[in-house]
Amino acid sequence: MKITRFEDLECWQEARKLTNMVYDAIRSSDGFQKDRRLKDQSTGAALSIMGAIPEGFSRRSNKEFIQYLFISISSVAELQSHFYVALDRKYITQEVFTQIYQQADKVGKMNSNLITYLLKSNRNFTPTKQTK
Repeated sequence: MKITRFEDLECWQEARKLTNMVYDAIRSSDGFQKDRRLKDQSTGAALSIMGAIPEGFSRRSNKEFIQYLFISISSVAELQSHFYVALDRKYITQEVFTQIYQQADKVGKMNSNLITYLLKSNRNFTPTKQTK
């Protein structure tokens, strides 16, 4: 499959699922909704995971794309840490925590695998110009 848009990237598709999982978990918990700082930090991390991927993809160089994939990976760790707090405060169940933690881990690994590919690749993995 040829990658022409960031939406074609599986890591972005999985990051989108993760972001929806985070929003659903927050919506399902009155305590989480009231803890504005944790809620904002958690949604911010989820948005950063998802948003850094297309931002890097649009830069048109492997070096910059890799830099943004690392930002996404860092945000994965941040989100996982925030969800430990949510679990400890009993805003979420162990089951919800595990689902989100594992999905975040999946996205992080996909980003890491893409970084490895980009480092080994001799050609830029960038969007192609589309003609009308």
